[in-house]
Amino acid sequence: MQVRVKYGEDIEPLVSFIEETPRSEIIEKTYEKLRAGTDIKTMLKAAVLAVTRSTDLPPGHHGGPLHPMAGLYAIYKLTERLEGDDKFLPVVQHVALANKHVHDPVTGPYALLEFAPLDVTGGAESQMEHVAADGTGKVSDAKGIEAAKQAFLKAVDRGESNKADHLFQWMWQNLPKQDCFNLMMDVAIVKNGLDDHYFMFPAVTWRAMEEVIGTDYLTTLMRPPVRYTARFPAPRTMPEIEALIETHQLLDRIIPQRSSDAETAHVGRLGEAIGATNDYNEIPPMLAEALVEGLSLEGAGEALSIGAASLFLRSLTGNPMDVHMHTSVNLRRWLLKMEGLSRRNKLLILLTWHMGPEIRSTQYRMEATAQPDQAEVAKLPHLSQGDLLDAIEQSIYNQPPTDWAQVTNLGRMRAVPEVKGTVNLAQQYVNLGYDADAFILRLGRIVCHDSFTEMHSFKHHQAIVEEFHSTRGDYKWMHLVSGAMAAAISFGKNMEVYEGALELLHAA
Repeated sequence: MQVRVKYGEDIEPLVSFIEETPRSEIIEKTYEKLRAGTDIKTMLKAAVLAVTRSTDLPPGHHGGPLHPMAGLYAIYKLTERLEGDDKFLPVVQHVALANKHVHDPVTGPYALLEFAPLDVTGGAESQMEHVAADGTGKVSDAKGIEAAKQAFLKAVDRGESNKADHLFQWMWQNLPKQDCFNLMMDVAIVKNGLDDHYFMFPAVTWRAMEEVIGTDYLTTLMRPPVRYTARFPAPRTMPEIEALIETHQLLDRIIPQRSSDAETAHVGRLGEAIGATNDYNEIPPMLAEALVEGLSLEGAGEALSIGAASLFLRSLTGNPMDVHMHTSVNLRRWLLKMEGLSRRNKLLILLTWHMGPEIRSTQYRMEATAQPDQAEVAKLPHLSQGDLLDAIEQSIYNQPPTDWAQVTNLGRMRAVPEVKGTVNLAQQYVNLGYDADAFILRLGRIVCHDSFTEMHSFKHHQAIVEEFHSTRGDYKWMHLVSGAMAAAISFGKNMEVYEGALELLHAA
């Protein structure tokens, strides 16, 4: 008999609330629960459990559990910076998105069913039964744990996402959890070239559990990433990346893990070189050569972050979801610090950043020189910190509305000229040495308006905050300017939840 996944009594009622509340009531009722004392972490956890259990993965990457899970970490970190009822708004945005997908006919109705683990080591399925469905006739002689790993990789090659789900339920029980994650990333990183989200979905899910909601539902919350990672198309080959690793002997040579002050100049030079390139294919050789010269893995990740920020500021994109240059590099830097992730995967994390389609597309829409134009910034009238923050905020609020009748491809949208006005004001703020925390807080309140990007604006905001704090020297400031640019691009596209919450936001 088929049985729907069931959660513990401590959280099942809250999960059911998110699944069953009509969309027209979810904003008000979520506020009621938060004001009544429901813990923010618990509410976010319930939202991802609901969208995991009651939504299907769509053919693309919009809809279902992917973006609610991807946004969870960023949403929670933003609530830590906000005060009073303001901290509830990001949570309501998150819950409303999960509720929306549950009720969306593209992804629901759906029920995630309990699965019996599939043991190909001699239990639920024999080795020959497993290979019988393989049209190539290839037979593996692997035994035990290795047989399970090979079965998963074969399921990935065949696009058997359902079978991969069964197999992973067994592996979670019989392998260290970190080994399972490493195996999944073996596939996910390589598939990044097909879609940035193949890499990001399992990694952001892991991070959300590690740093926010805990791992008590790990094997359930990782089921959608397993299924997503294992579906068609099969991973693409990367001969140019493999050749870099082999030619430079990156798997065999000693490469420091941690960065130090001694490599500050090297990090800066490499970051500037990456940010100045017009061909993203030049980035992996730069990184590989820097590693050969003695740069640490974490130092290379920081240089990549500097370069990513510079390239983003040069970008002419007007697509509010084109934020992966920052969100992807931020996630990669987090993974580079992870104990237990293989050396090979850490190298691939560095060398494949440029391959994601949403990142690669920006190289065809870039200014020829570094941005912003400091000569234009110098012409701006001097303002106090408070007045300049107000000016930045108003420049974002006053961005021209999008004429959707003229948009035929969101990915090809270009930024309106007014975005440069916001960027120049943000650069002036930086040049005057004003307070970074005040700037971050103001941007955080602005991104809370967004209901259009399925958490992209929240993720980008958190990424620029972390990259600012983890980047050395003057390079850190370009992350904050990038945050203002992204906010100007995304603002006003859809503010359904914010507008629905206005009357509730500061109600007694």
